[in-house]
Amino acid sequence: MTANPENAARPTRSTVRRKVLIGLVVTACVAGGVCLLLLKRAGAQDGETPEQASTPTRTAVVTTAAATRQFERTLVVQGNVQAEESALVSPRIPGTIEAIFVDEGDAVVAGQTKLFRTDAANLERNVEIKEHALKVAQCSRREAEANLERIEVDLRKAELDYRRFERLLEKEAVTTDAFEQQQSRYRQLQAARKLAQAQVELTLAKQEQSQAELAIAGKDLADAVVSAPISGKVSLRLQEPGETGSPGRPVLRIDDTSVVEVAAFLPAQYYAAIVPEQTTMRIGISGIDVGTHIITYKSPTIQPKLRTFEIKCVLRDPPEGVTSGAMAQIVVVLDSREGLGVPSQAIQQRGGRSVVFVVENGAAQEVPVETGIESEGWTEIRGGDLTEAAAVVSMGQYMVEAGTPVHVQEAR
Repeated sequence: MTANPENAARPTRSTVRRKVLIGLVVTACVAGGVCLLLLKRAGAQDGETPEQASTPTRTAVVTTAAATRQFERTLVVQGNVQAEESALVSPRIPGTIEAIFVDEGDAVVAGQTKLFRTDAANLERNVEIKEHALKVAQCSRREAEANLERIEVDLRKAELDYRRFERLLEKEAVTTDAFEQQQSRYRQLQAARKLAQAQVELTLAKQEQSQAELAIAGKDLADAVVSAPISGKVSLRLQEPGETGSPGRPVLRIDDTSVVEVAAFLPAQYYAAIVPEQTTMRIGISGIDVGTHIITYKSPTIQPKLRTFEIKCVLRDPPEGVTSGAMAQIVVVLDSREGLGVPSQAIQQRGGRSVVFVVENGAAQEVPVETGIESEGWTEIRGGDLTEAAAVVSMGQYMVEAGTPVHVQEAR
């Protein structure tokens, strides 16, 4: 029997299975080699040795040393600059404003600089009239005094005649009628002397009255020219020559620019924290750093509607550019003290308490703290076991727990 050539060329099932198995083994070896090669490359790129790959992962953090600082509790407000002393100057007497001798911005000296004049011409004529009236009164007084002197002379002669006729009547040397005539003349001159004395007193009173009227007219004339009541600068000119002036209607405003006040209003809850002559505030005006000054005034009451109160600070000889009407930037220092502090972002709330993490022996350790004043990005530590210069985690703190291994990338 002859063999079939097609059957001789076809492979057997066992042969196929063997070839498939060999292919799978080769594929697995190739894949394993590739994986091992990739792992080695990754390890070479990370710079890790097999021993290092077995160590625990460390969290990268940045630390800042706890330090002693000055902490302040402050309140920032806006205020106004105003002259401590100012004056609204009005006429002392009613009348037409004849002239104004100063303008806005002019410097004036108290009691020396003349500001304006009111209706002086009429007042000058009134003074002249009162001077003439005084002269008339003085002449009348002198006339009355001369008349009194004449009557007194006649009275002395009449008294001598009366005494002589009295003695003659006793001796019956004169008649009763002649005696009575001398007696009547004597008594009439006594009455005339009393009248003359009254006339002298009357003319003296009129003279004093005229003197008083002249003094008033002189005072009115003096008041017509108004001088500066305080030293400073003219800040407002409210009337012009030709207008009618009257007491109580200001013509000029003068501000003493050598001493100004910085005033502000604070919320009522800070009333107890402000102590005049102790509490300080830092002031900036129109970009000028005026410095730190003591609060000199606190209003005695709180405004019931706005719930605010006023504070003031006096600035003597302020720098150029600081003037009445300017706005002030004020930082009121409510409390100030020195203490240990940490960056504010380093403080976390864990388990209902404030904590920070410090680096000790390559690991993060949790330290509970009690916080105080926060100032300029730092928070005061009022209680706890934190020590000065401790390495406090200030970045990466949210990625660590107590005992977490850390790698300090930067210390500040």
